[in-house]
Amino acid sequence: MRKLGNLIFWTVAMTLAPAVAFAADGAGMSLGPGIGAGLAVGMAGLGCGIGQGLTAGNTTQGIARNPGAAGAMFTNFILGMVLIESIAIYGLLIAFLLMGKF
Repeated sequence: MRKLGNLIFWTVAMTLAPAVAFAADGAGMSLGPGIGAGLAVGMAGLGCGIGQGLTAGNTTQGIARNPGAAGAMFTNFILGMVLIESIAIYGLLIAFLLMGKF
C-alpha cells in the first residue's frame, strides 16, 4: 500500500511541476491538453500492448494445436495486428491534436 501511495504522490508531483515552473512568467499554461495528450498515447499504447499480446499468444497456441491451419490463422493474425495497431495511431493523432490547443 505504501508503494502505491508513493507512486501516486510522485506522479502528481511530476505532472504539476511544469505548471509551477511556467506560472512565474504568467504564461497562462493550461494542463488539460498536455495531460489529455499523455493519457491518449499512454492508454492507447497500453490497450494495444494487451491486445497484441493476447492475439499473438492465442494464434501461436492455435497453430501449435493445429499446424495444418497455420496459413489461415497467420492471415487473420496479421489482419488483427494491423487493426490493433491502428488504435495506437489514433491515440497518437489525438495527442497531436490536443497539443495544438496550447
